[in-house]
Parts: sequence; C-alpha cells; structure tokens
Amino acid sequence: MKKLSYLFVLLLFMSCQSKTQAQDKPNIIFLFSDDAGYADFGFHGSKVMKTPNLDKLSDQGVRFTQGYVTDATCGPSRAGLMTGKYQQRFGYQEINVPGYMSENSKFLGDDMGLPLDQVTIADYLKALGYTNAMYGKWHLGNADRFHPLNRGFDEFYGFRGGGRSYFPYKYFKGIHHDNKMERNFGNFEEPNGYATDVFADEAVSFIERNKDKPFFIYLAFNAVHTPMEATEEDLKKFPSLKGKRKEVAAMTWALDRACGKVMDKLKELGLDDNTIVVFSNDNGGPTDKNASLNLPLSGTKSNHLEGGFRVPYLIKWPRKFKAGTVYNYPVSTFDLLPTFHAAAGGDMADLKDIDGVNLIPFITGDNKARPHEDLFWKKDVRAVYRHNDWKLIRFADRPAELYDLSKDLTEQNDLASKHPERLKSMFKKLFEWELTLERPLWTLKQQFEKYDTDRMDWFRNPELVKEYMKKYD
Repeated sequence: MKKLSYLFVLLLFMSCQSKTQAQDKPNIIFLFSDDAGYADFGFHGSKVMKTPNLDKLSDQGVRFTQGYVTDATCGPSRAGLMTGKYQQRFGYQEINVPGYMSENSKFLGDDMGLPLDQVTIADYLKALGYTNAMYGKWHLGNADRFHPLNRGFDEFYGFRGGGRSYFPYKYFKGIHHDNKMERNFGNFEEPNGYATDVFADEAVSFIERNKDKPFFIYLAFNAVHTPMEATEEDLKKFPSLKGKRKEVAAMTWALDRACGKVMDKLKELGLDDNTIVVFSNDNGGPTDKNASLNLPLSGTKSNHLEGGFRVPYLIKWPRKFKAGTVYNYPVSTFDLLPTFHAAAGGDMADLKDIDGVNLIPFITGDNKARPHEDLFWKKDVRAVYRHNDWKLIRFADRPAELYDLSKDLTEQNDLASKHPERLKSMFKKLFEWELTLERPLWTLKQQFEKYDTDRMDWFRNPELVKEYMKKYD
C-alpha cells in the first residue's frame, strides 16, 4: 500500500512539474494586419483613426520606430517572416499573384507557394511542444501541399489566397477555391458574420480550448486590404469622413476591436502576463487603393521608399519587457522566428540558415548594439541596401538614389552625387548580397515594374499626399 501511495505521489509530482514547465513557455500570438497605413494608428499619432486596443498594446509593450517587413508586397513579405530569412534566398522574389507574373515563369497559379523545403515558425514551435493555429489570410500557396496544416499548424480557418469579401459568399459559382473560407482541410465554410470579427472569435475559441498548454496563434487579418467593405454600424462612427477614407477608418476600427477581443480573453483567463503579443502589418499602405496614409513616410505598398516596407511593429511580454519601451534601431519581421524560438526555450543552434536575430536581449538592453547593420530588399532589378542609417535605392531605368535616414526620413534629399564613394561601396555590398540569392521561381511582368516606379513618384512628396487626401475630408 505504501508503494502505491509513493507511486501516486511521484506521478502527481511529475504531472505538476510537466504542467509547470509547459506553462513556463510563453504563449505567442501574432496579430498581423494587411495593407494598413503606417500613420493610421493612434500610437503613431493618428487623430482620425480610432485604435484604443492597439494603443493600449503599445503603451503596455514595446514600440519599434523602425520596424520593417522583408518586401513591400503581401506574399513575399509573409514568406520572409514565416521562414526567418530573406525570401529571395529560396527564389520567392516576386508577387505571388498569377496575373502579374511573366509568362516565362516556371510556376503559375496554384503552384506558386512557399517551397516545401523551408521550415516555418510553426514547424519550429511545434517541435518545442506548441499547439499552433492559423486564422485569416494565408497567401503562401493555394495548392494542397502548401496548406497551413502541412506547414506546422494544427488548426486553420481562413482562406488560402490573397483577398476576398469580408462578408459571406451566397453563391460560389466563379469563385476560386483559394478565396473561399475553409475550416481545417477542404471543409469550405463561409463566415457567420464580418470576417475580421469571425477570425478573432476563432482565436478566442482556440485560446479557451488550449489555455493549459503553450500555444501559438498566427492571426493574419485581411483587414484593411481591398475590397473596401465595412459594416454600417462601423461606418457610422466616422461621420466626418467620406469615400474610401471613411471605409478604411471603419475597417481599422473593426481590426482594433478584433485585436481587443483576443487580448481581453488573455486577461480574463490569467494568461496575459506570460503571453507574447505582437502586432505588425505586411507592407506599406496602398494609398491609391484603400486611402491608407503612410506619412511622414514617402511612398506606398509595392515600392522601395520607406512607406513601402516600414510598418507598425509592437511587442508585449509583461513577464520580460518593460511597458512603454520605445526601441529605435531597425528590426524586421524575419526576426520574429528566432525571437519566438528563443522565448519558447529552443536552442538557437537548431535554427538553420536564417537571417533574423533574437530580439529579446536587444529589447531588454542586455545587448546595446544594432540588431542589424545591414538590411536588403529586392524585386527584380529594383533593390535597396540599408547600412546603418544610409539607404541606397537602385532602379532599372534611372540613376540610383542615396539617403541619410537619420536626417531625411521623408527621402526628399538625394545625396548620391555628393557621396560617390559611399554610393560605390554600397553598390558593391548589394552585388555581393545578390550573389547569395537563388534565381526567382517566377518573375514580374515588366509593365508592373513601370507601374511601381510611377507609383513611387506619385507618392514621393508628403505635401502632395496631403493634398491628395483632402478629397476624403
């Protein structure tokens, strides 16, 4: 009898120890918006947009003033953050929208996706004992082999493609499968409500069902990507606005409400203190498409001015990070993979061939250096090399430009002619980086090269952008 009692106590101790160790691992939630403007959040100074929940996240966590994505468009940006590396290193260079692709591309349509030999954030966390869920916009391949459930996730509700209606489809005729809502694998199930709210409800349900074990949620909203669709109730909150600006304001309000639902659930369940919550956006706002605003940055989605790929970037982890911290050195979304891996107790030596760094020691101040002295972006011939605060922009059809971002955030003063030696040395470094890349799996039609550079010129001058936005007042 004594032996049985001893065995019971031992098993109970081991069970409690195992549970305690599991709970020592932080839960991780990545809130990811789509096509939002850099300036369209209260924590970035907006007086028009209402984002109380995300403002609270900023106040309670760390706000990065120089947060970047790895590309100025949706698909490649997601490929970089999901793998912790420059997506060009495995050939994922261009937009994964078939209509934009050159006919000479090797892969078209559903075959355009994140290569299967690439290890994802979810793969790494799953190996560390995490249960993983993905809700919302996937946009990393429509074919079954690219499906989230084949890339490390245990649950999925969302759509495989790049954009769809926020409201349920009543008729499926002519709608490609990648734009239908899907529960897990192959179960097409349209949302019962407005998609932004539905995705948050799915995440809340997952939290409730997995509160006793470490979990990772990748909550990738399609808000505020086109189509411009908002509920009548949300539109009424912005009576002084009109047109697309009114619509994007209402859609942003819904996005903030959805993020608030998730964060409130964490607090309700007592999970808030040891949950890492990240908020960011996939690329700069496309001002001409959804009336988003990137000021004081110049440029828009798809181009290489700061407004194309500098994004909102917040991290909260009460157990580790001091509330109200502002971090001013450049970071990238490809840093999230190693950061999450380290926070989860993973051995950094297990991370193979990544470009991101673990941000934890930089945020806490244990490492006072820059996380990155060099950052690169590339789309076909167009490319950017940032070395500390100097930024080189290379074009296909015009002279290169050079900016000192520490003195010229809006990129109005091209210093290329004044610093020819610096320009030359940075060109050399850019070429050296390009030698490490794979050939693109697909390439962009040249007509879209011109479209993107024209777009850069249209939205280069902040004063002209302000004038452009007056039509929505």
